[in-house]
Amino acid sequence: MATITKEPIGQSHEKISVKIDKADYLPSFEKSLKEYSKKASIQGFRPGKVPAGLIKKMYGASLFTDEVLKSVDKELINHLQEEKAEIFAQPLPLDTDLAKLNVNSPDDYTFEFEIGLKPAFELADLAKADITAYNIDITDEMIEEEVERLQNRYGNMTDKEAVDGANNVLNVTFVETDAQGNEIENGLRKENSLLLSYFKDAVQKELNGKKVGDHIDIVLADAFEDKELEFIASDLGLNKDEDADIKKQFRLNISKISELEKKELNEEFFNQLYPEGDVKTEADFRTKVKDQIFNYWASQSRNQIQDQIFHKLVDQTSIEFPETFLRKWLVTQNAQPQEGQPAKTEEQIDAEMPNFLNQLKWTLISEKIVKDQHIDVKPDELRAFAQAQLFSYMGGMMPNDTEQPWVNDYIDRMMKDRKYIEDAYNRIQSQKVFEWAETQIKPTSQQISADDFSKMVNEHQHAHHS
Repeated sequence: MATITKEPIGQSHEKISVKIDKADYLPSFEKSLKEYSKKASIQGFRPGKVPAGLIKKMYGASLFTDEVLKSVDKELINHLQEEKAEIFAQPLPLDTDLAKLNVNSPDDYTFEFEIGLKPAFELADLAKADITAYNIDITDEMIEEEVERLQNRYGNMTDKEAVDGANNVLNVTFVETDAQGNEIENGLRKENSLLLSYFKDAVQKELNGKKVGDHIDIVLADAFEDKELEFIASDLGLNKDEDADIKKQFRLNISKISELEKKELNEEFFNQLYPEGDVKTEADFRTKVKDQIFNYWASQSRNQIQDQIFHKLVDQTSIEFPETFLRKWLVTQNAQPQEGQPAKTEEQIDAEMPNFLNQLKWTLISEKIVKDQHIDVKPDELRAFAQAQLFSYMGGMMPNDTEQPWVNDYIDRMMKDRKYIEDAYNRIQSQKVFEWAETQIKPTSQQISADDFSKMVNEHQHAHHS
């Protein structure tokens, strides 16, 4: 009968010794030997007639080792389950000389493992956390900009021969160049459609009169105002806050010139945008736009609150990790790198440890909240998530009849996709963790402009990713 002992070797770090005697593995070994003898195909012997002695001589050592290790694993797993031990990853075997396993002289064997235990801890008190709830000012200018954006988006386009006005739309290709205007091999190359008014005045003047097939050379930061620069840089895969990115040079090749005719503010346009029919007048329309802008910034403010909650919990919850074990586990994992990825050096692993521990900390915090608050995700919530995601792909347009067969067929397919279900489950569960956390805080309200709020969020993200 197996004997299991354990002893501490560090913070939440234990050594487990598993001692097995012959009775634990010999019956399985002898059974395995007989089964192999029946299946073995060896020249000179009929199937199933290979002498047991020959099988043992040829394959006995490997079969013996397999059965011993299976017995050890079984005893170790049973022990951890009986103890209800909450451990990180899998037990790591300590150095064991497998040469001592002798099929011709079975004996009692002892194997040693080390485990990292998940430590007990208390959550930071969110009621005492300094949390700010930002109320973003919704200005008439923001409403007017959104109204104009919608008019432009749904407006009509007419082809033109040359650039001649602020409402011109230019289809251009950004081609990255060097200081001499030569195209950079493997440089950035991206198509886009831009209103002439997006460009700074000096560039608009340069573009005036240009025709299809013409081009101009620009420096990104010198060509666009800050607001337009942000989304154009993002579309190019660049960061407007990185000096090297916005000083990149491009040639803009003009492939098409159009005139944008804004959509008129009338009931036909309102019904196109809001088929529910609750928008009849321009005043109704502007009220609807204001509500949508408010809801957007309210969601951004809530995201920011959740970000504050995340950092308060991670920064102010004290957890003592078995760092020696976790580092050793990372080194072990690194010994078998994923395909296409080079193995990391131990210096790289040491450098990544703080971020790894922070991520692990959040995982433990989330698990504790889920367990303590009995948070669960039900099947109908997964279906609702899949449906909402489908409609978001359609631009947020939800059919009047959400029970249409094609909708249910899509959801049914998603419910059979294991990877999708795991991702959806984790996302819903994570949102529920934050929803619970929001009930625990006592935030201080603060009015702020949209520009100042965006700047604050960008600076915060830059600080945490630099």
